[in-house]
Amino acid sequence: MVSDEFFTEIIGLPVGPPPKGSRHDRRGRARRRRLRRIALAVIVVTVLAAVVLFTIGLFTGRTPSGAQGTRPEQTGVSDYSGTGHGSVVVTIPEGASGTEIAQILEQAGVVATADAFTQAYAANVNAASIQAGTYTLHLGMSAANAVAALLDPASRSEHTLTVPEGSTRDQVKERLVSVGRFSEADVDAAFADARAIGLPEVAGGEVEGWLAPSTYAIATEATATDVVASMVLLTLTRLDRLGVDPADYQQVLIKASIVEHEVVSSAYYGQVARVIENRLADTGGATQGRLQMVSTVLYGLGRTGGIPTSDEILDTNNPYNTYEHAGLPPTPISSPGEAALAAVVSPPEGQWLYFVTVNPETGETLFASTPDEQQTNTERLMAFCEEHEALCSTGAGS
Repeated sequence: MVSDEFFTEIIGLPVGPPPKGSRHDRRGRARRRRLRRIALAVIVVTVLAAVVLFTIGLFTGRTPSGAQGTRPEQTGVSDYSGTGHGSVVVTIPEGASGTEIAQILEQAGVVATADAFTQAYAANVNAASIQAGTYTLHLGMSAANAVAALLDPASRSEHTLTVPEGSTRDQVKERLVSVGRFSEADVDAAFADARAIGLPEVAGGEVEGWLAPSTYAIATEATATDVVASMVLLTLTRLDRLGVDPADYQQVLIKASIVEHEVVSSAYYGQVARVIENRLADTGGATQGRLQMVSTVLYGLGRTGGIPTSDEILDTNNPYNTYEHAGLPPTPISSPGEAALAAVVSPPEGQWLYFVTVNPETGETLFASTPDEQQTNTERLMAFCEEHEALCSTGAGS
């Protein structure tokens, strides 16, 4: 109930009643009744006007002044209706949760509130299939329509490119041209622009090994330099995450790239990494500090498979011939994956200097510390190949 004091403050009546029963008292009471009715009418009209303005804002997304795109807390809107208007480009990062996606969309003006989207996300059984990438969406969409748009491939304003573990520079270039739809000239220019792609000085201007294996979302407006820069950045991120000193970046990549190619199964990565360390340290022993890895010789020959011939193994003109040249090869021989990098950073303890894959079908590999042990293991491979000649056929260089 509205008090008399309220009206005295609003209308300006004097405080304090006149003597009861007096003419002024009777007139005052009548006057107050009239003014009370007037004030109540004013209050009702004001409330009705506020309701009308709120309703207009609810359906048009406008404030009373006509400004669009108001924040939900100003209008009381918790969710928009319909498919929205205009367009906006948003990027959903790898591994983003429904809550994180909701926040991205609210900030971009796609949905009214993050809560509305998270509820719609939970209600859609396919929402977990939303993929990372760049999307073109509408402004002011209902949360349910926003979820549906993110599940619609037509909303993606990019395509993806995958770089497998162990890919060489030339193989990545081929994918950038065929899948990324960049010209060879643009890719070559990107590879050569060390500063633009963020290549560290220890790489010596050579991108081999720095093009991180992963799946990349290529936005419509992205350039070859943009994509290559993201590959280099991911490599740097992985090295930093493993605690690699910047001065050791290149050496770790070289070792890991060899590990990636020498065995089929990642279960052996750690032992191969230990063999590399032991051979590099064995400068006065049986190996004379030579890695003697087939994968490096083949890289120097421009091949990725097969077995080099005797003449090729004796070719000292091949700088990647680790049978003839001690130490590490000049550059990585491919882009190693995270498992190979981790193996090089923390290899297991062991005295192994040799290894041989005794079953090309399963990838079973045996490790040895002496030439005699290695000879025994090699005989197992020869026995296997006598029974499975097709599996041991190597094509060029066999």
